[in-house]
Amino acid sequence: MSQDEVLAGFAEVLCAVAGLQPADVTPEASLVGLGLDSLTMVEVVVAAEDRFGMLIDDDEWSRFETVRDATRYIERATAGPA
Repeated sequence: MSQDEVLAGFAEVLCAVAGLQPADVTPEASLVGLGLDSLTMVEVVVAAEDRFGMLIDDDEWSRFETVRDATRYIERATAGPA
């Protein structure tokens, strides 16, 4: 899955769960700055796991500060074996 596909998919999740506008979801956007509190972030993580067919460890998602942090994690986790 390409970087652009992951970003687009994660943006869809953020917009659906948190009610954000697509234009607000940029790689540099702070998740806290987008208004995600801890409860909303849990909902985003669950939706992202469903969207991308993966599990995100609690220790990992708690470190996500920006959209880019989340999408990089998803890219690595969904990449096939090298």
